[in-house]
Amino acid sequence: MKNRGLIALVLIILGVLASQFITGKQEMSQEKETTVQMKTVGVLQYVSHPALDEIYRGVQDGLKEKGYEENKNLKLVFQNGQADQSKLATMSQQLLEKDSDVLVGIATPAAQALANTTKEVPLVLGAVTDPKAAHLVMDNEKPGGNITGVSDQSPVDAQLDLAVELLPKAKTIGVLYSSAEDNSAYQAKRVEEEGKKRGLTVKTYPVPSSNQIAQMVQVMTSEVDMIYLPTDNVIANAMEMVVDGANKKSIPIIPSVDTMVEQGGLATVGINQYEIGRQTGKMVGDILDGKSKPESTPIYTFTTGDVIVNEQQAEKLGVTIPKDVLEKAKKTK
Repeated sequence: MKNRGLIALVLIILGVLASQFITGKQEMSQEKETTVQMKTVGVLQYVSHPALDEIYRGVQDGLKEKGYEENKNLKLVFQNGQADQSKLATMSQQLLEKDSDVLVGIATPAAQALANTTKEVPLVLGAVTDPKAAHLVMDNEKPGGNITGVSDQSPVDAQLDLAVELLPKAKTIGVLYSSAEDNSAYQAKRVEEEGKKRGLTVKTYPVPSSNQIAQMVQVMTSEVDMIYLPTDNVIANAMEMVVDGANKKSIPIIPSVDTMVEQGGLATVGINQYEIGRQTGKMVGDILDGKSKPESTPIYTFTTGDVIVNEQQAEKLGVTIPKDVLEKAKKTK
């Protein structure tokens, strides 16, 4: 009897030890599996302003749609240069040192800094108007390297058509942009071309830095009938200053971005900035899944845009928005 009891006790102890061993092994296996599934995405944003902040929000949601969620299977490392060019190279290197599986550059200066840091880690552009013109890819249809992404190229022709419809008496349009941003100069040239087709006189007003914006707005408001603002991060970051200067002379602003209409622009035909980010995030997800490679993934360009009007600003400027425009437009809050 004693032997039977002893044997039973030994069997119980062995059973407990075996159970603990199996449980421990399963936990180790699960921990290993979790580690394998974790992906790191490094994001460099050029500056904080509503348009770029919306893009970053969209990136996060686009990744979620592809099954990547922060603190579950995704480590998101975010850096913001706050419009300081000298910080971008250092921040790019830091993101690389975090062993990022994919990098995201929000706005041209951030994308260029990341591109100068690595030619191997996949880089997805968020809001770069013309990646080829910005010397980021060999061709927008066939990038050919480690870079692809989403263009924020605005429908300039549709924007100017809207401007002419809303402001039929306006004959001279001034384009305010940063001379430090390659894509801004490209957009200014497009406005010149499209403006001439519509019988408009186009004057360009490049500024080397944000310090010259207020003075330049003061100059141009005495020379133009309306102001056009491209997708320019320096100008977007100073939108309040631009609107304040333009309002003093009752000069309407036609921006290229929906969020800038909300900040005091009159109207635009624009691409939703959140959707730019969402598409960027989805492209990142496809690369993480191994479903696509940057070199063979064309730059994504939106083919349609939303009409956005600021009725409060129109009333302030004495501009009558036609009924047919209001019916199809999105109103600002």
